[in-house]
Amino acid sequence: MKKIFTPPWWAVSPHIQTILPVFFKVAKPDIDRLRQELPDGDFIDLDWLGTPKNGQSILVILHGLEGSSDSHYVRRMLQTAKENNLCAVVHHHRGCSGEPNRLARSYHSGDTDDIRFTLTQLHAQFPESPLYAVGYSLGGNVLAKYQGEEGDNSLLTKTIIVSAPLWLAACAKKLEKGFSTVYQQHLIKQLQAKMQQKVAQQNLVEKMPISKDKIEQLSTFYLFDDHITAPLHGFIDVNDYYQKASGKPYLKAVGKSTLVIHAQDDPFMTDDVIPAAVELSEHVEYELHPNGGHVGFISGGLPWKPRFYLESRIIHFIKS
Repeated sequence: MKKIFTPPWWAVSPHIQTILPVFFKVAKPDIDRLRQELPDGDFIDLDWLGTPKNGQSILVILHGLEGSSDSHYVRRMLQTAKENNLCAVVHHHRGCSGEPNRLARSYHSGDTDDIRFTLTQLHAQFPESPLYAVGYSLGGNVLAKYQGEEGDNSLLTKTIIVSAPLWLAACAKKLEKGFSTVYQQHLIKQLQAKMQQKVAQQNLVEKMPISKDKIEQLSTFYLFDDHITAPLHGFIDVNDYYQKASGKPYLKAVGKSTLVIHAQDDPFMTDDVIPAAVELSEHVEYELHPNGGHVGFISGGLPWKPRFYLESRIIHFIKS
């Protein structure tokens, strides 16, 4: 398979690449939900496609910020996994499966503890099954950090990272400019609504770092991360969080086969997320395309029936 992505003439714009797929979701295959209790008393939900068997490959899917198994890119990946007889499981970040998580804390771009727990559980249950993972956007950054932290000890045979904000500070600034602010507003509203739910709970209100009336004032990721994400998850401030949670510095320590896919026109990012060759371990294959938007990569078809590059590339990398 050619590792070249070329958009059709009608989808050259990064915003068409980013927005159009949201409106043309494929049908989601039948899935089974399994609740996974976490060591700290919280939970996450795993959505299974197929019945896992020891010795059979398992693809773990990590969604992006405020995504879920209903996200357009996850649906397409599940559909493609089904077509390839590949067992897959969607690892939801805390509070993203349609039900609020129990604790005051939530999830963030550098939170590798939960995916580490999921992978450890899978490895214990299916010790002979090769584990693969694909992470999109925030989920991709989490996987990049996990791969770097674990090095040769990673439980993943192969990993694919798509449109990951590998340098968080630069991405936060980018989303405060131009049309990119539209994406920021959309996501911030969802995050604010979740925080409003939490401060309304009697057992959580005292553990929250902010009062109900101030949540709506946090109109940018920088402000939200400074006042909520950082203090809620043990960081000194937003700068400490962005520095420690960014996946880019971890790519040098990756010890297992990893593919990173970026689009240079991604409206969520700047060139600061693009790693130099010296910042990559020999196990990282880096693929930078001029076009593709954010988790878009529409490769053909028609505006009302688009075709995509990502799924075939991901399957090809897993099987190669």
